[in-house]
Amino acid sequence: MRILFIGTGDIGMPTLQALLKSEHEIVGVVTQPDKPVGRAQTIEPPPIKKALAATKIRVLQPARIKDRQAIEEIHALTPDVIVVMAYGQILPSDILEVPKITCLNLHASLLPRWRGAAPIQAAIAAGDRKTGITVMYMNEGLDTGDILLQCAIDIEPTDTGGSLHDRLAKVAPETLLESLELLENGRAPRIPQHDALATYASKLKREDGKIDWTNPADAIERKIRAFDPWPGAFMKYDGQNLKIFSATILALRGTPGEILQSEKELVIAAGEGALSLGQVQLEGKRRMTAAEFLRGHRTLSS
Repeated sequence: MRILFIGTGDIGMPTLQALLKSEHEIVGVVTQPDKPVGRAQTIEPPPIKKALAATKIRVLQPARIKDRQAIEEIHALTPDVIVVMAYGQILPSDILEVPKITCLNLHASLLPRWRGAAPIQAAIAAGDRKTGITVMYMNEGLDTGDILLQCAIDIEPTDTGGSLHDRLAKVAPETLLESLELLENGRAPRIPQHDALATYASKLKREDGKIDWTNPADAIERKIRAFDPWPGAFMKYDGQNLKIFSATILALRGTPGEILQSEKELVIAAGEGALSLGQVQLEGKRRMTAAEFLRGHRTLSS
């Protein structure tokens, strides 16, 4: 089949690579425009574009995919199927109507749970035991289309947002290729989502990472893992953000936010229980263990 791939983020890279190696014809790729990256604000292409540097595949980078020129360029590629994964823009109806067969979206949750922009972080933070990849038929709603296929994986007690992202990226290609085979054979199901079961994972901002110590220790520990590497969970220390990358739950009590120990380990009371911090990073400093941090910061207060 003639496939147009639309995506930007790293999570879509294994799926694009699998499509390039498959029997399907990749007629083009749509990704976000190049943008400034890092402190030096060097202009960098998205990972998807970088991966195609050695190929002759056409790459489109419209600032707005709903602009008339972008729509006409996509029409001209005459795809049988459009595959979307982590693109970052909502596709208008004019694009959804382009492919001969359908538009498919790969979403990193078991829909209808965790529709929206941050399903990986939401699943860990909520204490879900499973998540997965959903291949759905796209419509104009927010992740509301009928389900074609799902692949579930366990969420491990040690998973971070980063590790779960990478594991989901690895299972996505096989799930998509199986879906395309079902379409080709005329055996692809359409399973409506149960809207009453839907939950939403809004786009995250840096400030969402601030820890509320009145929450139970287990909820804070999940948030720390969920927000690693982005947007990062943090507390305030001496007017600066202290990022926290790991923590261990302890059966101790204290006033929420109270520092219970600050000699060999950094222990902070939560609404229920307490946390012994693992790896931390103060603004402008390197990542280090809490013990290393304490050696340079003897006087601590929450």
